[in-house]
Amino acid sequence: MNHSRFPCFLQAAFVCLIFSTPFGFLNAAPPQNLPAVSDQNIHLRGSYQNSKQKFESTKTGHVAFLGGSITEMNGYRPMVCEFLEKTFPETKFTFTNAGISSTCSNTGAFRTSRDVLSKGPVDLFFVEFAVNDDQDAGHSREAAIRGMEGVIAQIRRHNPYADIVMVHFVNPSMLETIQQHKKPLSSSSHEQVAEHYQVSTIDLASEVARLINAEQLTWKQYGGTHPAPFGNAICAAMIDKLLTRAWKTSGPREKHPAPDKPLDPYSFRNGRLINVKQATLNSGWEIKVPAWDSLPGSKRSRFTSIPMLCADKPGSELELDFEGTALGAFIVAGPDAGELEVSIDGGPFETHDLYHHYSKGLHYPRSVVFNSQLKPGKHHAKIRVSPKSSSKGHAARIMYFAGN
Repeated sequence: MNHSRFPCFLQAAFVCLIFSTPFGFLNAAPPQNLPAVSDQNIHLRGSYQNSKQKFESTKTGHVAFLGGSITEMNGYRPMVCEFLEKTFPETKFTFTNAGISSTCSNTGAFRTSRDVLSKGPVDLFFVEFAVNDDQDAGHSREAAIRGMEGVIAQIRRHNPYADIVMVHFVNPSMLETIQQHKKPLSSSSHEQVAEHYQVSTIDLASEVARLINAEQLTWKQYGGTHPAPFGNAICAAMIDKLLTRAWKTSGPREKHPAPDKPLDPYSFRNGRLINVKQATLNSGWEIKVPAWDSLPGSKRSRFTSIPMLCADKPGSELELDFEGTALGAFIVAGPDAGELEVSIDGGPFETHDLYHHYSKGLHYPRSVVFNSQLKPGKHHAKIRVSPKSSSKGHAARIMYFAGN
């Protein structure tokens, strides 16, 4: 397929983008000429016959997208949906948008069951967390692998026939790293997971660097960390090229092979959200919808009606019985976010700062992992609000505990 001109399915997607996107594209015009995407940053692994046959034989399909704001926004996702509907015009698709702004792959692994698997077995799955694992979470290689492997393993365990595409988006620091002939930590860690599970990847980050170096694209044209329609169209064209090539071949519908061993034994392959009602509240904690109007800092409407486990006084304590190898919390951390002291199985209390560098003016969603290398089995945790704080307060607002 010639991608030098703007594909018709992307033109249709742009009509939706221009009138509905919350990311500032209201005055954007569809690009006239899309640069030709290369093969070198499209990594096809394994077979995609399962999704093709499902779409063609049953005339139904469940396609899910998991990621951060790049997934949540009206960007590459609706373009890919348009492509699928054009490719399989008789198929009735269910599209799941499981993008939540600011969230990383660890949060993704903890919420995969709630936000994706609860909608039913996935036939074709897209996932992106490279940018958020880099600039939001600042993950180590270990943390990036544990999150992304947790997501992939859960999808494949739920439906061994699920076809998966991983996408690496890009921010300025990642672009600079690639232009220095190095690999960004987040996307290269995710690539290890993709190779281990034989998942295809769209290395949009490297393709953008290639196009910029070849003077076929500018960063301004691409649109920045949250890509403009032009940048999202490049991603969609790469996915189009990958799937079109994969679907040219024919073959039987088969379960995808599972690795003999996980890439990391402590990956969040059993990641889950734990209801805060399971905690025993000793003092200072209560479950309520915070009085957001009285709290400084911006709020996102997604979170403002959720009852949360709240405390804002040092010494407030709770206890939690849980099972597995990890414990953390999915929280919103605002300008008043404090610190928590956590003791597991009678061990010493360890301090975890809830405040994030984006918390200064925003009640920011994030996962804080207290311990991810526990022995399998049952555990008991004591959690208390620390008298120390790196912010203007001592607040803790927990939406869910997180386990593995």
